[in-house]
Amino acid sequence: MKIISSYSGRLSKLFGKSTGGTRTLKVIFNDFPGGAEGFELMLRFCYNNGRVDINPSNLSLLYSAAKFMEMSSDFPSTTRPNLLEQTEKSLQQIGYWTWSELLVTLKQCQDLSNSSSIVEKCMDSLIGRMALSSESSPCPSTSSQDSSGTVRVSCDSRSTESLKTCFVRGTWWFEEISGLSLSFIEMLIKAMASKKFDHGTISKFLFYYQKSKCYSTSGDEKVKTIEVVIDLLHILDWSSIPCKSLFGLLRVALSLNVSKCSRKKVENMIGSQLDQATLDNLLIPSPHGANSLYDVNLVLRFLKSFLQGGIYSIRLKKVASLMDMYIAEVAPDPSLKPSKFLALAMALPDSARDSYNEMYRAIDMYLEAHTGLSNEEKMKICCALNYEKVSAEVCMHISQNKKFPSRTAIQALMSQQVKLKNLLQPTNATTCSLGEPDQKGNKDEQQIVLYAAKLDFSADNERLRAHLQGMQWRVMELEKVCRKMQTQMTKMMKSKTPNRSSSRSLPKLCS
Repeated sequence: MKIISSYSGRLSKLFGKSTGGTRTLKVIFNDFPGGAEGFELMLRFCYNNGRVDINPSNLSLLYSAAKFMEMSSDFPSTTRPNLLEQTEKSLQQIGYWTWSELLVTLKQCQDLSNSSSIVEKCMDSLIGRMALSSESSPCPSTSSQDSSGTVRVSCDSRSTESLKTCFVRGTWWFEEISGLSLSFIEMLIKAMASKKFDHGTISKFLFYYQKSKCYSTSGDEKVKTIEVVIDLLHILDWSSIPCKSLFGLLRVALSLNVSKCSRKKVENMIGSQLDQATLDNLLIPSPHGANSLYDVNLVLRFLKSFLQGGIYSIRLKKVASLMDMYIAEVAPDPSLKPSKFLALAMALPDSARDSYNEMYRAIDMYLEAHTGLSNEEKMKICCALNYEKVSAEVCMHISQNKKFPSRTAIQALMSQQVKLKNLLQPTNATTCSLGEPDQKGNKDEQQIVLYAAKLDFSADNERLRAHLQGMQWRVMELEKVCRKMQTQMTKMMKSKTPNRSSSRSLPKLCS
């Protein structure tokens, strides 16, 4: 024991505090780094006059033992060899280590509490080699870079056809790195992100790691793995993360009941690139206990995240097209509340859609599946339509659709009449000779009709004109009916209240 204490500051202090005499001093280290193996390596150093073979397979154990036993230059016995100094000197040769040696050392450090400096150097070396090999290295497992920036190449026996195939794909290191503990994976990924390693490759590895661990773990460990993976993905550039993979991760997270914070992070990442999603991605079943078939609230949260990220015309129109398909898919669900349907229909700004034809079809399906809605509820839902952005065919269908309130038919036909007048408005200057400029009413209508007769429409425009003229006639007929109803209501009100002067204006039914 005196031999060991001559190298160890910790034992020297213990012996110094002990009293003299023949009493035997018993020392027990329950938390010695590396257990019996680490203790045996330390004894070899002490009983071999401060000499021991230091290599990548035992460096972490010797380093941790030296730190634990205080075998450093701080110990007063300067004549004795210094184990900590020798291990640190050997660590400087890390640039010559092979890929396998680096992994062995890292795995040993997972069980050592005082090896942070070794872990940092090993991870830096691994990251440098992964980055170098992804660019040009013909042998990813052996190329390295030392502290001076010089590229070193050492021979590694691990070379198989499967490895070469993986290397071509830039993922040759995925499987071996996955053998590290979750805490070390977290440290490595954060270091890679800070060193500007390709975020797309990092995200691919994280999904690979998540899938491999979900097959081999269960319970709380699986939930912890998912949450760590989500946290690491969240620090990356979200645009580099495949949207499809995020939806797969979300489904796993929902099935495992991970924390609300983790789910929110995945939702935000998905929402930021919602224009890359597909209809199948969005058709996520409602959580247990919910009445509706699909999780509409989740999609609304996606939309909120998307809009918070800034609106770009092309991306916005892609999301609008996606939402039209989604709304049509969920519309027949008899359990979907009108408020949720309307929230979906009006989530995006009007500028997102050039046409509301698909929205009309979705509303038509919803009204067909929800026959018990009141007229007021139907009117609220129809507010999601922009009648100026529906085609003539759809406008005709609205005017004949008994599922829609009658007022919507009037609005649709009126909008088409305005569209027709706007279409012909630029020709007024060339047709002013047909009537006096100050004449109103019939003279304006004569100009429009006469000009329309002289236009040389193409085949498509000819059909459009026919539809618009037909709708204009229906609008005129509806206006006559409205005026007649107003007259009848006025007479009825006067007959019921003969002694009171009606000073209030009647409701405008035809507005």
